[in-house]
Amino acid sequence: MTIRLLLADDQALVRQALCALLELEDDFAVVASVGRGDQVVDAALAEQPDVALLDIEMPGLDGLAAAAVLAKKAPGCRVVMLTTFGRAGYLRRAMEAGAVGFVVKDAPAETLAAAIRRVVAGERVVDPALAVATLAAGESPLTARERDVLIAARSGVSVAEIAATLYLSEGTVRNYLSAAIAKTGTRNRMEALRVADERGWL
Repeated sequence: MTIRLLLADDQALVRQALCALLELEDDFAVVASVGRGDQVVDAALAEQPDVALLDIEMPGLDGLAAAAVLAKKAPGCRVVMLTTFGRAGYLRRAMEAGAVGFVVKDAPAETLAAAIRRVVAGERVVDPALAVATLAAGESPLTARERDVLIAARSGVSVAEIAATLYLSEGTVRNYLSAAIAKTGTRNRMEALRVADERGWL
């Protein structure tokens, strides 16, 4: 049986190299290759791949969001997150989005090939070190609104600008930022943003 693959990665050289590596396998065929997250679903619906390999950080739509849409619109397509970002919070969010595999990009090619075959066989495949880190890290302590406020603060805008963007009062924004700072054990919003980002809570 030939396993039909969709590959999504915004870095053209990485995408081309992965396509070339995967095509070396006798039982693999890369039927679609895209560079944006918002192209994933259309490509999947057009080409009907068995497995979609999705990067996390992509323009248009990130890989986690694309995985969630795929789970609804193309449930027969199994999703494997293939990423540089081996962060515990990302793994948890990927599984919640419907992904059945999570492989870091520095894994050997044979590890990726084996992971693809295993998910086609109905298994879940997760990088072991990342699984341990995820269990140790626990769930994100941030509420949805605290997360929204931190994301809005990413570009260094003022409290007033965050409030206007999210249709909140400035006092409410300050309260959410204070809560996020306390929960991340940091001293200011930029440190809180960095810690939350590193842990995959955003």
